[in-house]
Amino acid sequence: MWHGLWTVVDESDRDQWDYAPLERVGPLRFGMSLQEAIVAMETQGYTSEAVYQVGKVGPFEQLRTQFRAVDAPMYREEAPGIPRVDIEGYYVGPMGLTCVTVDALSGPQVSFDGIRLVGRPPSELSAELSTYLEKTGREVRITPDGDIGSEELGVYPRPQRAGDVLLTRLVFGRPNDWANTMYDCIPADEWRVH
Repeated sequence: MWHGLWTVVDESDRDQWDYAPLERVGPLRFGMSLQEAIVAMETQGYTSEAVYQVGKVGPFEQLRTQFRAVDAPMYREEAPGIPRVDIEGYYVGPMGLTCVTVDALSGPQVSFDGIRLVGRPPSELSAELSTYLEKTGREVRITPDGDIGSEELGVYPRPQRAGDVLLTRLVFGRPNDWANTMYDCIPADEWRVH
């Protein structure tokens, strides 16, 4: 699907992943090391070309790695010669993988209990997720962007622009000793993505 300068991968062309709250997103398990994540993603057809230090959390380095589908067509670029990032993993020292983001335009479709989470109009996901949370007796959280998220599920949808349309970019996290809430475990870099 084409939205101005933003190419959105069709649902049928996206990898299909499932989500186990606070445990894993597709092949990425919370707590795994950077090297374990790179190997897991390589077996799924993704490559990681760089690791970045994005800050410190207390005495620990916070690292980010970006993954891109190996066979992604060249039209999927952020800018000429800069490939679009499909998935990002964030790691904090010995705690390993603490946060995963999935791009709204090109990332895999991640589903939880029959709910498609990625690349949807935010209002549709908010309505479906809100209904699910209420039905299962979980707390409904409203994000600073006005969307519905869940601390208990470790799910934080964010709007991402696709031309004149907004689609859901998902942030998955597992708050622990270094981050008391889902909001706290989202890296500062993530707030710059629109």
